[in-house]
Amino acid sequence: MASTVSQQATAEAGATFAAGTATATSGQVAAAADQILSVAGLLRAQPRLRRALTDPSRSGADRAGLVRSLLSGKVAAVVLDTLATLVAGRFSRPAELLDSVERLGADAVLDSAQKDGKLADIEDELFRFGQIVSGNPQLAVTLSDSGAPIDRRVKLVEDLLKGKAQPATVRLAEIALEGFGGRGFESSLTRLVELTAAKRDREVAYVTVAKPLSDADEQALAAKLSDIYGRPVSLKVDVDPAILGGVSVRVGSDLYDGTILRRLNAAKQAFAK
Repeated sequence: MASTVSQQATAEAGATFAAGTATATSGQVAAAADQILSVAGLLRAQPRLRRALTDPSRSGADRAGLVRSLLSGKVAAVVLDTLATLVAGRFSRPAELLDSVERLGADAVLDSAQKDGKLADIEDELFRFGQIVSGNPQLAVTLSDSGAPIDRRVKLVEDLLKGKAQPATVRLAEIALEGFGGRGFESSLTRLVELTAAKRDREVAYVTVAKPLSDADEQALAAKLSDIYGRPVSLKVDVDPAILGGVSVRVGSDLYDGTILRRLNAAKQAFAK
């Protein structure tokens, strides 16, 4: 989990990026996102650089100067300013810097999509892709294999999503392949779904049912959850006949399991005592 100091540095860098791209086009923001993610790749490959850029014995201005000397002329001015702001902050561990740069890159991808009004589509596409992956064990193993060449896995994702998803969805899926925030591939996809929803000021509710809900039932459930959490809720519904009936809802760390399968298992455990 990111420390408070790294979260503050990331927030300040995000504000720098937002101010610098307020009037930019979606294409310009997407290009800046790619540059930030390229820097994340550099940091992933260069642990010594991560240590140098988070060295507490150096001043924030010195660390920012190092970033500027390394990247000046190689990235857009807004990217340079954003990363200089980031490393001028404090980090408890060098690994947190990589996580923060990845987060800034993902946020920038989402900013570009927001300018195009595509966030809702991307949120749904990421979730559906995650369902496809989890429903195919061989595909899940292939995409999650960190020992396999990343280029080969990226190509597989691009082939699977070509013509079926927004470019930003594909880019975010590629970020997940790198292990976003140190997570596994499927967990990374889930986190990116939640970040996309948060960009729309929404909570995500993962709903499992034995058979599809009607539109009226979905709307009623979403309204009830919105009342509970005090903000709009985006439902992500998975149909699983194995639960037999009822409904399971997960929002963050909260789990409401009213499935028949859970009740049967509870009954079995009670009789076994």
